[in-house]
Amino acid sequence: MATDFRSGRDFPRRGREEIDGFLWLARVSDKGRASAAGTIYDYIYPCPMDRGVFEHWGITDRQFDEALRSTRTDDELVAWLRERVSDSQRERANRWLLDEKSGNMDRQDREEGVLAA
Repeated sequence: MATDFRSGRDFPRRGREEIDGFLWLARVSDKGRASAAGTIYDYIYPCPMDRGVFEHWGITDRQFDEALRSTRTDDELVAWLRERVSDSQRERANRWLLDEKSGNMDRQDREEGVLAA
């Protein structure tokens, strides 16, 4: 997973990319790891969408940062989330993203050269 976005040619994974049923997880973990490494470039972490997802998941950005420090892989991060986030919280976050934030995700995809689905 890319976490150095300083080239302007490498980007966080898409918000619509699902990891074990979690939308946005791939993107927010990439941005969080890049922020911690000082390689986030002009991305914002945590941005309002990150915070909205965290709120729906029932966690804070500080808790997520600690998860990023204590996990190395997507699988480990998912295991951490599964201990704290219920299926209904995950689905509520996914619905919020798809129903209310799809335009934002479409814009991100266009800006990063990905055709929106």
